[in-house]
Amino acid sequence: MTDATPDPTPDPEPKREPEPKQDREPRSAPTPEDRDAIMSTVFGHMEAQILGATVRLGIADSLGDRERDAADVAADLGTDPDATRRLLRALAGSGLAVEVRPGVFALTPRGALLRTDRPDSVAAFVAMFMDRTTVGAWSHLDDSVRTGRAAFDELYGTDFFDHLATHPALSRAFNAAMRQGTGASAHVLTTALDLAGATSVTDVGGGDGTLLAALLTAHPHLCGVLFETSQGAAEAGPLLTAAGVAGRCEVVTGDFFVSVPSGSDVYLLKGVLKDWDDDRATTVLATIRSAMAPDGRLLLIEVVMPETVDGSVPSVMYTGDLHLLTHVTGRERTEPEYRSLCARAGFSVPRVTHLPPPSPLSVIEAVPV
Repeated sequence: MTDATPDPTPDPEPKREPEPKQDREPRSAPTPEDRDAIMSTVFGHMEAQILGATVRLGIADSLGDRERDAADVAADLGTDPDATRRLLRALAGSGLAVEVRPGVFALTPRGALLRTDRPDSVAAFVAMFMDRTTVGAWSHLDDSVRTGRAAFDELYGTDFFDHLATHPALSRAFNAAMRQGTGASAHVLTTALDLAGATSVTDVGGGDGTLLAALLTAHPHLCGVLFETSQGAAEAGPLLTAAGVAGRCEVVTGDFFVSVPSGSDVYLLKGVLKDWDDDRATTVLATIRSAMAPDGRLLLIEVVMPETVDGSVPSVMYTGDLHLLTHVTGRERTEPEYRSLCARAGFSVPRVTHLPPPSPLSVIEAVPV
């Protein structure tokens, strides 16, 4: 991912091959295709609003796996029949539904992902990122670029995580979105994470336990600790029980800026450090460092950004970085930046492992010094 020299290791991980580079030499004049691309991006936010409205209204759930008349969908949902038909036609126009005959619609396989009753559903993810508070902060991106501060705080008078604590519905949507995101990568992580020789693992900021449940299922010899805030772990009990691992997993609530449970061989941090600025991220790392035994290990699971935009990570990662700018105090980071954070907190980094495509994630192994 980067040109930085890694720490010596007897078995260095191969670098991820970048995608073919796009033209970097400026052309003398823009083409009609360049204009169309900009126009398409401008209309893209409207298409995203269509997804948000579809999920909030329950359109996909009403359609289910049937062909349904728009008027029947409207009757189910208490919406205006004509406006509902127009929304369904927009879904058909974007490939999320088909109009099988005038006024009668069915979901496509892609559109079915918006149903809430599917294990591969992305409905919660759409609901979270298309929530009006989320979209509202994005509309102030220019202010965040001007000041370097999260527009969310200025707009709503509190930071994002405190806002979640006082808005239960949004908190549930956030937890569900994180579960869907983690669930998509949990399978590959069960084989990618080096848990050799470990008997215990603590997932710090592990949400509802989706990743930890997958690891304990794949490694029956392990015991686990899920450490989260009370709101973040609110749904952990049923999930761990359903996975059949509740007897090997303790749920502990608290604040990772203050302390974390001690005694585990391996500590996990997935997608946590990106939510915080360097000082706060270092505090989290130092808190974990103080809880670890001298031979313990910390596995950071994050997107590691290239030092130059080279196509080696999906372009949406750069959009995500600006989401962190507008909504929290965090940022996506490069390998040297993660190494620097770890060094400040008393860790060295013997290896960085990039997960195989299409996953953009990397595993940064940190050990106490």
